[in-house]
Amino acid sequence: MRTDAIVLGAGAVGVSAAVHLRQKGRQVVLVDRRGAGEETSFGNAGIIERDPYVPVAFPRALGDLVRYGLNLSPAAHYHLSHMPKIAPWLWALRRNTDTAGIERYARLIALLTERANAEHEPLIIAAKAERFLKKDGWFRFYRTDKGFREAQQLHDLASRHGSSFRIISAEEFREIEPDILEVPYKAVHWSGSWTISSPGGLVAAYADYFHSLGGAFLSGDARSLRKTDTGWAVTTAAGVVEADDVVVALGPWSADLLKPFGLTLPLAAKRGYHLHFGSRDGATLNHTVVDVENGYLIAPMDKGIRLTTGIEFADRDAAPTPVQVERLKPVAKKLFPLAEERDEAPWMGSRPALPDSLPIVGPAPGLNGLWLDFGHGHLGLTLGPVTGRLIAELIIGEPPSVDVTPYRAERFL
Repeated sequence: MRTDAIVLGAGAVGVSAAVHLRQKGRQVVLVDRRGAGEETSFGNAGIIERDPYVPVAFPRALGDLVRYGLNLSPAAHYHLSHMPKIAPWLWALRRNTDTAGIERYARLIALLTERANAEHEPLIIAAKAERFLKKDGWFRFYRTDKGFREAQQLHDLASRHGSSFRIISAEEFREIEPDILEVPYKAVHWSGSWTISSPGGLVAAYADYFHSLGGAFLSGDARSLRKTDTGWAVTTAAGVVEADDVVVALGPWSADLLKPFGLTLPLAAKRGYHLHFGSRDGATLNHTVVDVENGYLIAPMDKGIRLTTGIEFADRDAAPTPVQVERLKPVAKKLFPLAEERDEAPWMGSRPALPDSLPIVGPAPGLNGLWLDFGHGHLGLTLGPVTGRLIAELIIGEPPSVDVTPYRAERFL
């Protein structure tokens, strides 16, 4: 089978790239070993985030360093055996999250996130997926004056970049979320962001829309990708598919695919967990709420109340160790009346992260016809349609709607 383009990876990023290429008239084959939205895209917080101006940074305060070092912080957990492998990446993260690095990140991420709602909305409508969407924002919940003051950098950057947020009192928050059991010192409403009640369901709906446009979705192993005399080829359950252009959108597996082709990139897998609960006595959670100082989030999802954890640094394919989930259950139950667990075990996924917290978008250096669209970290759902459009524009030869130079792989080479 010959086609115009192959997209490897059917998460939010890959499906979005496939849709945009198909909308531009290209014949596209989407390839994944699993169904659409069944890996990293399945388990995220469900926020189309307008305001991620401060990246997850390397801790600098002594108290934070001690808590992280002793594996006591709920925001992060690590496997000691993984530390020698991840240490160079963490050092690079530290260099990239000084004051200048955060300013640069905020400027560059804003160029992408400011387009997120506008890119998602037509896809949501076309995919008939409005049932998953809420446009009333989300909350950061601060327990102490210290925690709230530490968010000043985020508030300053959001104001400069035109993001909508409002600081509200404990009393006003209780009116909005009457079933929250604890009283915040302050809460911040991020009204410009949207939330999704089933991230995996949304990505599956986008894939169905891609199919309705005439796109093909085939089961296959991306590791079979090889260079041919006329382009690229990959083996699928339907046979070998060949194309001039291939998009690598494999999230945390992307670096594995590229290394045999001589391209080594500093991609890390930041593992995370979620677990769904019912609620006691008819309690209702109206918005997604982040308990900032305890490093977790609760969100109203189709399956129940989703509790998501912070980061786990471990080998991507190591057995799950949901230590953070177990630590957070009693904390979250004090915040909201969680009831029965609705999953047999905590779900685990891996976020693909680069040390400057920005995605890689653009052509693969030295590999004609190979295109890169991965490394979105915590923002894969948010940015999938944005970078998908950019990749499609580049492949078609149109001027990209955002200059991709700062996001290209060359910055690491």
